[in-house]
Amino acid sequence: MRPYEQLLQNNRIWSAEKMAQDPHYFDELAKEQTPEFLWIGCSDSRVPANEVTQTEPGEIFVHRNIANMVVHTDVNMLSVLQYAVQVLKVPHVIVCGHYGCGGVKAALTRKHIGIVNKWLRNIKDIYRLHETELEAIEDENMKVDRLTELNVQEQIMNLAKTSIIQESWHKHQRPTLHGWIYDLHTGLIKEIINMDYTTKLDDIYMIDFD
Repeated sequence: MRPYEQLLQNNRIWSAEKMAQDPHYFDELAKEQTPEFLWIGCSDSRVPANEVTQTEPGEIFVHRNIANMVVHTDVNMLSVLQYAVQVLKVPHVIVCGHYGCGGVKAALTRKHIGIVNKWLRNIKDIYRLHETELEAIEDENMKVDRLTELNVQEQIMNLAKTSIIQESWHKHQRPTLHGWIYDLHTGLIKEIINMDYTTKLDDIYMIDFD
């Protein structure tokens, strides 16, 4: 059996199991989605949002890209964010990075890897902001882990800077922003930062909606 055929067979098995448990499962699922969470995660195949959080289809709205970035020129990400916040009205937005992230590792090198270099420059900028701290870390793996944490923190800050989040904070006092790190070696997630509508940003980033 070819690999893609195995996926199709797995799908049929999964569908049959769900129907056996609840004959109306897919009818209910098809009505609408009302997720509590938007998950902005890394594209890494080892960090599937539903698997690591043990959630069912319909519970998490998901956007993934290399190194779980929130880039203000990324119309794809911004469209997902706007839909999740304004239409789905999610009360929580999660940015989940993971230790051992290949994107973060690559950002610490000078390798030419094509268009990905342009994307990873955003992480290099974070390195520049925290260069003194990071240069003091001699162990390379520990340095990558710390940059991974700093990257998640910066992406949460990037979310808070968007007009989408600030307007929703102003009008609805939601969502809460969560910065998480997933550990590939333990399967555990830890929260390293969170922000909500009471967060005070630097004045230069604040938008006046009055």
